[in-house]
Amino acid sequence: MNTKYSDLINQTYYFPQEEFKLNKDNLQFHNIDLMKLVEQYGTPLKFTYLPQISNNINKAKSWFRKSMEKNKYDGKYFYCYCTKSSHFEFIMNEAFKNNIHVETSSAFDINIVENLMANGKINKSTYVICNGFKRDQYIENIARLINNGHKNTIPIIDNYEELDLLQAEIKGKFKIGIRIAAEEEPKFEFYTSRLGIGYKNIVNFYKKQIQDNEKLELKMLHFFINTGINDTAYYWNELVKCIKVYIALKKECPSLDGLNIGGGFPIKNSLAFEYDYQYMIDEIINQIKIACDEAEVDVPNIFTEFGSFTVGESGGAIYQILYQKQQNDREKWNMIDSSFITTLPDTWAINKRFIMLAINRWNETYERVLLGGLTCDSDDYYNSEQNMNAIYLPKYNKEKPLYIGFFNTGAYQETIGGYGGLHHCLIPQPKHILIDRDENGIIATEVFSEQQTSEDVLKILGYNTK
Repeated sequence: MNTKYSDLINQTYYFPQEEFKLNKDNLQFHNIDLMKLVEQYGTPLKFTYLPQISNNINKAKSWFRKSMEKNKYDGKYFYCYCTKSSHFEFIMNEAFKNNIHVETSSAFDINIVENLMANGKINKSTYVICNGFKRDQYIENIARLINNGHKNTIPIIDNYEELDLLQAEIKGKFKIGIRIAAEEEPKFEFYTSRLGIGYKNIVNFYKKQIQDNEKLELKMLHFFINTGINDTAYYWNELVKCIKVYIALKKECPSLDGLNIGGGFPIKNSLAFEYDYQYMIDEIINQIKIACDEAEVDVPNIFTEFGSFTVGESGGAIYQILYQKQQNDREKWNMIDSSFITTLPDTWAINKRFIMLAINRWNETYERVLLGGLTCDSDDYYNSEQNMNAIYLPKYNKEKPLYIGFFNTGAYQETIGGYGGLHHCLIPQPKHILIDRDENGIIATEVFSEQQTSEDVLKILGYNTK
């Protein structure tokens, strides 16, 4: 009978896959021996595989290049990194090896941009797209960037008042964009995004407040919907509405030459994940070109702001199963040596699922389990895979330690989890390592941060630990 954990994975999915394969009894991720990481660094352990950031950036660039060539599309493509997905310097350093641009969300992002410029990671030709609701500090920082000579900074107007606030701080002429307030899918609790200006109001807004203002140059229309870029009637309907607004605005505003379609590329959240990126890009580019050709306006340059797609698939977390609790005749709880609320907060906050696999003991029999975290919160658990309503792992054996990995966790988890700060029940932040690979394929690892200590936590809480 096929009762081994490896049998279960092989009969459920196509396996091995591009990033996952088995070496005897142990799982490898991008040819990295994960059990060696465990032996060297212990658990719980967070890791970032840096080359995957560049891999995904260059995949997207290639897809857009092929699509524009195929459709004889005259515009250019600009890949922007959405900083809010992960602000860490090691992420930025890897991402900006690839001649990309940057999208910001709040005031302190501008300080990061200035640091990147000072260190030569970006330059004055780099586009800085400033999104988000803007108030004093953000306005002041954007103005400082532009006043210091960075003319490719484009604040995206989110509401009518921002225009006056920016003009009061910025010297001379500057570029702007306008964000469309997308109409959300019916499943949402609201009909229209809180971000941006309504479809029907944008052309009138331009005519009344921008058209005759010699200080302003409208360069971009910005479009993004919460559900991301998906092959659904809803997405295509919203995209068509956006293109119509672009065309109407372009006819009134010759300087407009950029269409920002935002972020929203999905990342792999299951071994059963399927998504045709090239097809989606082909359709987007084709629809924009057809509509612009019919209206006899120039096609726009295309900007994207991929965040999760850039960094998500570079991250992972490894835990040890500490203990198994048989709570009734059916439910077995495997307790990990950390907390989901602390280290993978999206599993708790929005019921997000990541790829979860055993790291070792693949050739042993499996069982159905629930996974529990260390906090005393009843919500600190993980109970099913993206495409299955259960979790299966090699059978617990207190004499043979079992390790599990969560993969493609690189976006948002550190910042939402409050990296370096306090965590629920004071469960410490795990050790975090960086994994790189040189031109000869040799793997190198280094510790980015050690696991939090009690002294770190007490200091934050105001206790005198001397």
